Amino acid sequence: MTACTVCPRTAPDGHHLCPLCADDIRGWLAELPHQTELLQEFLTPSAAAPQGRTGGTGRAHAPLPVDLRVLVLLGPGHPGPVGDPDDDTDTTVPIRALLAGWAGHIAYTYPAVHRDPHGTAHTRPCEHAQPARADIAAWCAWLTAYLPYALTLPAAAGLHHQLGDLLHRIRSLTHTEPRSHPRAAPCPQCDEFALVRTDGRWHIHCTDCGHTLTPDAYGQHAAAFLHTTQTAAAEDACVFELDKIAT
Repeated sequence: MTACTVCPRTAPDGHHLCPLCADDIRGWLAELPHQTELLQEFLTPSAAAPQGRTGGTGRAHAPLPVDLRVLVLLGPGHPGPVGDPDDDTDTTVPIRALLAGWAGHIAYTYPAVHRDPHGTAHTRPCEHAQPARADIAAWCAWLTAYLPYALTLPAAAGLHHQLGDLLHRIRSLTHTEPRSHPRAAPCPQCDEFALVRTDGRWHIHCTDCGHTLTPDAYGQHAAAFLHTTQTAAAEDACVFELDKIAT
């Protein structure tokens, strides 16, 4: 086990992120297509242009028809911030450009084997990433498929940070976040009733101590907890009946 490069938890051997941080990326990639659909609604003009003049010498101006922050996120771009440190231009990387840039980085490090006309095998990085389509949902599917490999790269922490910042920015516009569903059994690590399953995430995690469980592991833990609880309740009921007889 090695240290996670994002949080204080430990990561599996050969990985740079712990299972919970890896689940963050997986969940964000699953959430992005739906969030993109919500952003599309912001492209509807907000108001019609006012008629006439504004009593004075100035001409009446129509309000901005769309939210420019949404245009930046949904528009074209390249996978790196633009401008110099003194430039006040919004340096947000558009969604599609960020996803394509990360897919390209992963592809350029992914070993591909081919044979030349003489039958000799050669191993070299892939030339580019090629999803089934070029839309955001396809790029998210591509990155999800290659996530197990991406977790072995030192850049995995950067992928986590940039996707997290992107989702934070998008959620501030759509006011929509994945729901967390409490689990009935307590955390086996800290005994607090703080286990939750979050939409789009594979692992069940404790909001108090950060412990994670796979769904199968939680199912076994919950069954054991229920058995212990029922056994204790039956023993208490037996003691109660004995006390009644004794009195």
